[in-house]
Amino acid sequence: MKAIVYTSNTGSTACYAKMLGQETDLPVYSAEEAKKQLPDHSEIVYLGWIMAGSIKGYKAASKHYRILAVCGVGMSRSEKQEADIRKREAIPADIPVFNLQGDYDTQKLHGIYKGMMKMMEKMVGKKIAAKTDRTSEEDEMLDMLLHGSKRVSMENLKDVLEWYDSTIQK
Repeated sequence: MKAIVYTSNTGSTACYAKMLGQETDLPVYSAEEAKKQLPDHSEIVYLGWIMAGSIKGYKAASKHYRILAVCGVGMSRSEKQEADIRKREAIPADIPVFNLQGDYDTQKLHGIYKGMMKMMEKMVGKKIAAKTDRTSEEDEMLDMLLHGSKRVSMENLKDVLEWYDSTIQK
């Protein structure tokens, strides 16, 4: 059985999972639902939120399912992050890794993550704001930290859908 399994914290990853499910006609399950609904070794596309360069829930999912692709949802849209995630999570080279930019709203964060991000907003925001030669990506990050953002979009799923259509849909 092929399916989409996700772990979400503020809703961006869940939104992407549902959008991907609509486009691919694959069933979509949260990680908790998948434990009850999917047999071990099912083929899945895994989506998880990024924290400190790792994808939440990936390691647990990789023990139970055959992962076809991994999508990390975070603040950055940098492709460099994909290589860092692959290395940190020890994702095999034959599994594609996609980086999807999510929404940012500290009010939706829970527990320790809210405090951590408030601290990061101050520290990183101050550091970026002080730079005189900011890149457009740094300007975007500063704007997100100061004002929040809505970045979930179908356009961000384009590469994932192209991979699916050319590899899985065949």
